Amino acid sequence: MIVSNPKTTLTKPEVYESKRIRLTSQILHIGSEVQRLNPFEYVQTSNRVYLPHSDSLAKALKQQGYLDDYIKAIKARQSIVGLLENAFGEENWQNAKDPNNQPIFPKLFSSRKWPEGQVTDLRPMIRNGMGQFYLPGSSIKGAIRTAIAYHLLKHADKYQVPQQHRVSAIEEKLRETIGGGGLSKFKQKWLDDDLFERNLFSNFDLSYQGQLIRAKLGPNTDFMRAIQVTDSQPLVEHTVPNKQGKELPYNIPVVAEVMVSSHYPNWQAKYRASIYAEMVVKVRTEFTLSLDPKMLSWFSHQRGMKLPFQNLEDILNICQEFAQDQWKFEHNYWENIKNNAKDNGRNLDFSGIRDIYEAEKCPHSLRLGWGSGMGGTTVNLLFTDDLVANIRDACGIRAPGFKAPKSRRTVVSHQGEIKYVPGWVKFMELKN
Repeated sequence: MIVSNPKTTLTKPEVYESKRIRLTSQILHIGSEVQRLNPFEYVQTSNRVYLPHSDSLAKALKQQGYLDDYIKAIKARQSIVGLLENAFGEENWQNAKDPNNQPIFPKLFSSRKWPEGQVTDLRPMIRNGMGQFYLPGSSIKGAIRTAIAYHLLKHADKYQVPQQHRVSAIEEKLRETIGGGGLSKFKQKWLDDDLFERNLFSNFDLSYQGQLIRAKLGPNTDFMRAIQVTDSQPLVEHTVPNKQGKELPYNIPVVAEVMVSSHYPNWQAKYRASIYAEMVVKVRTEFTLSLDPKMLSWFSHQRGMKLPFQNLEDILNICQEFAQDQWKFEHNYWENIKNNAKDNGRNLDFSGIRDIYEAEKCPHSLRLGWGSGMGGTTVNLLFTDDLVANIRDACGIRAPGFKAPKSRRTVVSHQGEIKYVPGWVKFMELKN
């Protein structure tokens, strides 16, 4: 509550502008609360990866007399496929059930395995309460919020952003902060709030029912309250017929190798590491984006800054602009990278990635989730290259002399080619 007087209690109006949005993407990963799984929390075969229900598995193995063998295998970090074959049958262990007739390996927790070799330190993707992959509305709204912050700072004159919260002032404060002894983990977490977030989004008075209500900085005076984003529909694998009547698959769950690469001073590609993650290929889902125009009209910035949007079309255009600037930055990076046939035993051929960024105009609306990097999750594209490098060195892994961000994540296809860039999404309005 902003005020305790019931006469001025803020109640939400019931008139909204809403758009039903179809979201598509070539490949996506949004992390879960668990950063990575232990080896005994998943089972891999030559072509699939299974996440068993751990309690059901333990009960069933105990019933079959294999619980001690299971515990030994866990301690030794050994594969349990042979154990499962002995306990439940060589051909049918994937369909085994526990003593309560519950599946040990639920279908929703099974994915195609793209890498030929071993999957290690598997990164799970977020699931809803039914065990289905989905895109949280909070993740989509967070990306939109970053796009709006970027837009406000990029067009500071147009929106009358206060001088002390413009890019030049933020850069000066950042240089002072970094030069004054670096950034602790606590300072890193709240730095954007201190520099510009609160003042761009929350430094507002509210005019409600003819009364001016002044409130402290916080969620009640954040104009993003007027925007609502629903969770997406579950990313359930299904097919959709094309114009020729051919059934095309969508929302395909895979476990893929994500290659982390950078470059040497001569821009030869450099292999750094591989990460394995649950991902969804050929994403096709829907969510609803809503704006409360009346609520938006309540907000009046204490220092005269103008609101950057008045309707949903404005918001979508802001997202597109942010995506275009990210696209240009990534295009330039991949244009400079040189293939490297033999780096730490890996053939770093990024021709497929350069093909993705060949077009000058970005064909996407935003970038979500894993792989978005500093450029997609911050306003760093507005800062000078040397400052961004200093921020990276202060907050992450130091890479003196290199432009930031230095490394990139790309996805290796089931054919062993470096083929995909995660996170790019396209919005299309659906007519009701």
